[in-house]
Amino acid sequence: MSSPSTANLTAIALLSVGAAVVYNIVVSKRRDGPPLPPGPPPTPIVGNVRGINADAPWLTHTEWAATYGDLVYSRLFNQEIIVINSEEVARDLLDRRSHIYSDRPVLVTNDLIGLEFNSVFLKYSPKWRLHRRLFHQAFKQDTALSFHPMQLRKAHQLLRGFLESPQEYEEHLQLHSSSVIMSAVYDYETAPRDDPFVAIIDTALAIATEQIQPQLSALLGAFPFILSLPTWFPGMTFKRKAAISRQYAAKWLSEPFQYVQERMKSGTCAPSMVSDALEKWQNQDESGEVTTAIREAAGSAFLAASETTASTLKIFVLAMVLHPEVQERAWLSIQSAIGTTRLPNFDDRASLSYIDAVLRETLRWHPITPSGVPRATYTDDIYNGYYIPKGVMILSNVWAMTRNESKYPSPEEFKPERFLDSNGALTDDTCSMAFGFGRRICVGRHIADASLWSCMVLMLTIFKFSKQKDVNGIDIDFEPQWFSGLATHPLPFPCVITPRHEGMDMGKLNELIEASS
Repeated sequence: MSSPSTANLTAIALLSVGAAVVYNIVVSKRRDGPPLPPGPPPTPIVGNVRGINADAPWLTHTEWAATYGDLVYSRLFNQEIIVINSEEVARDLLDRRSHIYSDRPVLVTNDLIGLEFNSVFLKYSPKWRLHRRLFHQAFKQDTALSFHPMQLRKAHQLLRGFLESPQEYEEHLQLHSSSVIMSAVYDYETAPRDDPFVAIIDTALAIATEQIQPQLSALLGAFPFILSLPTWFPGMTFKRKAAISRQYAAKWLSEPFQYVQERMKSGTCAPSMVSDALEKWQNQDESGEVTTAIREAAGSAFLAASETTASTLKIFVLAMVLHPEVQERAWLSIQSAIGTTRLPNFDDRASLSYIDAVLRETLRWHPITPSGVPRATYTDDIYNGYYIPKGVMILSNVWAMTRNESKYPSPEEFKPERFLDSNGALTDDTCSMAFGFGRRICVGRHIADASLWSCMVLMLTIFKFSKQKDVNGIDIDFEPQWFSGLATHPLPFPCVITPRHEGMDMGKLNELIEASS
């Protein structure tokens, strides 16, 4: 599902007399010295807009890689873009030269929809480093272990939801992801349905994930007059959505934070990211700068965690529906290691290597941020004889990296065994590229990994995921459709979820959960 207004906005922009000025500015930036990386020939004024798959630009970028290589230069209006198409180059630049490649481009859409506070998109600055420090204190690897009991409890709630109303599997996955991060960040227990805080955040998030697209931001950055057009003008749907998003984003930022403050005053607040940080800094924050950063980082945590975890779990369910042989092998490995009298927990993880392989393959098979999160260079750089200008947008084409046939043969197939050696042990490849690179790597990856593993292993233990059948009992095939934005996930697809054990009801499930405590 692409942004419906981008094509209309492009037509408007092309009529602008300012287009020629923008083009001349870009052309005038050409310089002597090392060349820019190769790339497709741009069209005057608009650059490389034409020919881009608007629903899945990473597919176009991957096609470019076959012609132009691991570094590809392109342009959208006056926004220069360099796409990294290989993991090796991404490690060289984003990991080993993090001090150059950790900035963010100015995304007009980010401010437009009210997410200027978002840690993920902050410029490489002291403010970002403060946010990062707060995240690290709350979610570093050893601290993340403290969330395991809560994550198991939430995963057990997910099982109950699936058993009660399996047709609402998408809602259950979204609720699970929201409830884990709300508990970790605010010590807030979400309601099973229609939670007021989650409703606020999900509304803003739905708009954000659709509107934060580099191509739209580049267009608005090149032709800022578009932002002055009235909302009734053709192509201005995004402005109407942005106004709604700003309202919800303001509530998202303030209301859960106020909830924690009120509970701290009453002495009823348990440990959480927000309460722990406020207690630590309460006597060292005369200006209020840190308190503001805590509020903003907490709001950003939900954005980063809820959508990504839920999307990954939807991809996992889709993979299980499409690949019953993988699902069966996973279930048999659980039965062999655990038996039938209790449910798996984190102590069992070392003996369930195939489940970890399924998790890694889920991350690889369809990465939820296939173009990565856009970056910008902090200074000029030279790499392999190519000039990389300061301020250029950097896209890490994770899709192309996960389609590297020399590393992942038959990449379109879902094959968890690619992450196992000949003895059935996990390899060193954790598919970490799915979490990013360098100083901008996902700081919540440890808690995300634990949430994904606990959900996957428990869902596979209790349920079977299948295609729907016709009146003759034949599987009904379908072609998955995908939501397109900064993050991607499968659109609703037909899925039958049934208990693996005969006679499984809520009483028996609760007995298993109790036996696992």
